[in-house]
Amino acid sequence: LNQSAAPLSVANFLRYTDEGFYNKTIFHRVIDGFMIQGGGFTADMLQKPTSAPIRNEADNGLPNVTGTIAMARTGAPHSATSQFFINVADNANLNHRGTSQALWGYTVFGEVVSGMDVVNAIKAVPTANKSGYANVPVEPVVIERVYRKQ
Repeated sequence: LNQSAAPLSVANFLRYTDEGFYNKTIFHRVIDGFMIQGGGFTADMLQKPTSAPIRNEADNGLPNVTGTIAMARTGAPHSATSQFFINVADNANLNHRGTSQALWGYTVFGEVVSGMDVVNAIKAVPTANKSGYANVPVEPVVIERVYRKQ
């Protein structure tokens, strides 16, 4: 996690981590050649309640490249809460390019330092439409536990 470049996003992610929020959530959006997204839904596709959104820090200069972890959000630039994604490709279109809503970008706040083989396995799972959402793994990809490594 890159606390110096994305202090709000890292603090937000660690708060959810310390609360056990991510335990038993799923990767609910998987698009090979793009990203895998998780941190907001249970295996039954029930969205978990979150805390207030945080300010977007995509202007920190960190690019959305393969293996980086970024905050997911709605179309509104400052709407990120608990959901995150791991880039499985270089996604320059997600980088900060300006302050308008369309150009704001997505905050990179960390990177995968080991386990890209797991990320690559997840990006390859079969997906379908489920509960009104697209690109949902046919079999749930469950995040068993997220914790701080001491």
